[in-house]
Parts: sequence; structure tokens; C-alpha cells
Amino acid sequence: MARSSSSSQRRAIEKHLKGIAEDYKRAAKRNPIRVPIQTEATGTGGTMPGHDNAEGDPVLARLLMWLDEQAQQNPSHHVDVTRFVEEQQLPDEDPSVLAYELEECDLVRNSRGLDDAPTVYLTDAGRAAIHRLKKRRGDRAARLRYTMDAFHRWLFDTAGDQKPINPVLFIATPASYFAGSEITDTELHEALAHLAQHQLIEHIDTEPPTVAITPQGVNCALTGGSVQDHVNQPRPGTTYNTYLPNAKGVIIGEQQNFTQNNTDGVDPTLFVQLAGYIGQVSPILGMPDDDRVELERVAQELHTEATSDNPEQGRLRQFATQLKDKLLEGASTMAATQGIQMAEQALAALT
Repeated sequence: MARSSSSSQRRAIEKHLKGIAEDYKRAAKRNPIRVPIQTEATGTGGTMPGHDNAEGDPVLARLLMWLDEQAQQNPSHHVDVTRFVEEQQLPDEDPSVLAYELEECDLVRNSRGLDDAPTVYLTDAGRAAIHRLKKRRGDRAARLRYTMDAFHRWLFDTAGDQKPINPVLFIATPASYFAGSEITDTELHEALAHLAQHQLIEHIDTEPPTVAITPQGVNCALTGGSVQDHVNQPRPGTTYNTYLPNAKGVIIGEQQNFTQNNTDGVDPTLFVQLAGYIGQVSPILGMPDDDRVELERVAQELHTEATSDNPEQGRLRQFATQLKDKLLEGASTMAATQGIQMAEQALAALT
């Protein structure tokens, strides 16, 4: 009986929240909330591209999908972008600027009408971009990563002073679109759960429920990286134990005080930890596959040398320097920065 009552209450709350969301959506059409957002590409298969890519901009991606609908209804017809701004009720957007941004990416051709309206038609590159957007829509992991990033940035911009705010308000913003499709209430709630789990937000017991950004959430926003970068950032005392085992069956990085008997007086501990760290974070560095494979190969070489019976300083320096240079050239995430710092510390131990 109690369980039935609890289920009924939960359904009532969910129905109430959905009602609030619909109210905010209707209100947003009259007075849209405009909050700029930029997301960073991290990891493989990842999140939306950066804001400098039209496909990664929530409004431009919506415009591309809208142009696709118009093209299906009236093939070969030029479309006035002003209609998109009016239909989507985005008064803060300048249709001429939107058309220019897509044209700059070679996704449309802009041919102004007699009234100087921004009239466009899709190029082959534009149709290819739309195809990619449609495929990306089904990537559940990418959708969740984007939702976490978009909501976290919106919360920081809107209530960065840690005041409580109704999270459903986010649904009414232009940023609540992934690959041109709306973020659902379910996806938002799942993103909130992950953000709370990593202590970037906290739930406030109010009616309706609200959330507030935490000091850790503020720090995450100030770094300029993604939520996933922050989550994967190593903490003091962290061990890195997801790389390959050495010849003795010990996982690289698992040991904190790794020492060996050698005639060169080298303590390989920092190099072992560096190799293990690179092996752990290489999939989330956002590097091209060829560069990532080469990075992992060098890390394996470093591991092999560092765990040998008599590691040579010259080879340790060579491999650690290569890792540092590759991270400097090919990655810009917080995880890469941590790897660079670890390489510098290991190299400094040789001098």
C-alpha cells in the first residue's frame, strides 16, 4: 500500500514538472532566454564540436535542420532565413548573420532577394552536414555529455552566485538543443543526476525543486573545459591502473613507490606513473586516431624502459620528452595539461 502511494506521488511530481516545462516553453516563445554557450570537443565519438563549427552551434544546427525540412517540401527553392527566426521565435538572432555564418562554412549559398532578405539554398556540404547531424542525434552518450556541458554552462552564466534556480528553465533556452533536436526532460534529469554525483551542482529541497552550482562547479566552469575533462582530471594521490601490466604482472602506475636495483641511480617511479596516466587518459584527449596510437606507443616504450632491470636515463628522457611534445602539439584538454605537468616533473627528476 505504501509503495503504491509512493509511486503515485512520484508520478504526480513528474507530471507537475512536465507541466512547468511546458509553461516555460510557451513563455520562452514570447520572451526567449538567450545565453551564449560554447562546448568543447573531448574524447572520441564525442560531444558536439566547438562553437566555431556551425554543426556545434545550437541555433545554427537547428537552422540547418529547418532548411532541410524546407528543401524537402520545396526542392530547389531559395528560403528566406527570416522565416526561421520568426517561426522559432528567436528575436535576438539576426537572420542575415545566421545566413552569413552558414555561408562562411560553405553550407549554404546566399542570394539576397529584392527586399535584401537573406535568401539561401543548401550546398552539397550543407546536405552532408545535415546527414551528420541526423546520425549524431542517436548518439546517447554524446547527447548526455552535451546536456551536462550546456546545462552546467547555463547554470554558471545564469546563477553563478550559487543562488537556487529551477533547472526546468534551461529547457526554454536556445542551448537546449543537440544536433538540432530538443533535449528531453528525461535527458535533462539524467544530466542533473551526473552533475550532482560529481558535486558540480546540489539539489535544493524546494517547491518546485531547484538546484545551485557548487564551488567545485564554479571552478569547473572557470577552467573553460568540459564537464568530462573536470571529472577525468586526476586528484592528488590518484593511481593510474588501467594500462598494460609489466613483466612481473604489476599494473603500470598502481605502485606509488616503484624502485628497482640499477647501476644508474635512476628512480623510475615518476616515469612509470606518467606512462600509466597516458594509457588511462589517451582516449579522452581528443587527438586524431593516428596521433593517439603513436602517443600510446611511446607511453608503452617508456613503460618498458622504466620497468626494466636497469633503466637508462637517456631513454627515459627521450620517451618522456616525446610524450610531452605530442601532448603540447595535439591536445588542449585539462587531462593533457596534467600529462604535460607529469612529464615535466619526471624530466626534472633526471637533472
